Amino acid sequence: MLKPLKKAVLPVAGLGTRFLPATKALAKEMLPIVDKPLIQYAVEEARAAGIEQFCFITGRGKTAIVEHFDVAYELERTLAERNKNALLEDLRAAALEPGSITTVRQQVPMGLGHAIWCARSFIGDDPFAILLPDDLMQCEVSCTKQLADAYLETGGNVVAIEEVPMERVNKYGVLDVAEDKGRLVSVKGLVEKPKVEDAPSNLTIIGRYVLMPEVIGFLSEMEKGAGGEVQLTDSMAKLIGTQPFHGLRYQGRRFDCGDKAGFLEAQIAFALKRPDLAAAVRAFLPRYMA
Repeated sequence: MLKPLKKAVLPVAGLGTRFLPATKALAKEMLPIVDKPLIQYAVEEARAAGIEQFCFITGRGKTAIVEHFDVAYELERTLAERNKNALLEDLRAAALEPGSITTVRQQVPMGLGHAIWCARSFIGDDPFAILLPDDLMQCEVSCTKQLADAYLETGGNVVAIEEVPMERVNKYGVLDVAEDKGRLVSVKGLVEKPKVEDAPSNLTIIGRYVLMPEVIGFLSEMEKGAGGEVQLTDSMAKLIGTQPFHGLRYQGRRFDCGDKAGFLEAQIAFALKRPDLAAAVRAFLPRYMA
């Protein structure tokens, strides 16, 4: 019987150097898309998949992330006094339940694999999701929920995947495909940031994972890979053959909000989904297309 998926790890220790000076004193995960920070989109996505416990892998200057999900008594009282009930409900809905947040410090930036290893006590013997907040998902069904459903179907490890042009595979973890069934792809190998000529496919992993706790044992070896960092992909690859491992072609769109152009595109795409903003955005966009 499969264990239920109730835990999520969110690595948020990065410095956000690509968004300086905005991120000099502000965590990049707190940058807003329209009126909601990136980290809140990720947490809401996870909650829609039934996730109940969250571990933020933090670094210096990241305290605002945890505070964002706390109760703001003074602000709530002010909103109530001013009868701003819709805003008050939004705030209350964003707060996480007491005891549902764990934070762990990654004192030294040694790669994504090292960040996940830092959460080893939180993970314990349970399956867990990983959400990278820089990858903002726009899906009818939460991307993490799609992964959770696939996990219940296949067991083992499941990663969200998408096709990219071959000339860009050197930026991603790439799948070596055993069998392509369309929606689900069984995996026989993984390669982190391969040279274009060495890439086994153009199916790449995006920032959404459901992994088994055994990956921590391999991460504990602290083996350095691409870029001289502890790569999560390298340890995931060692699970293949001992556990089921699948890639899922998720339904939806991904916006790379670690990139300035992707961040700006996400602003427009999410605003166009808002009934209160869509008409105004459609009205002003043509002025900038001439």
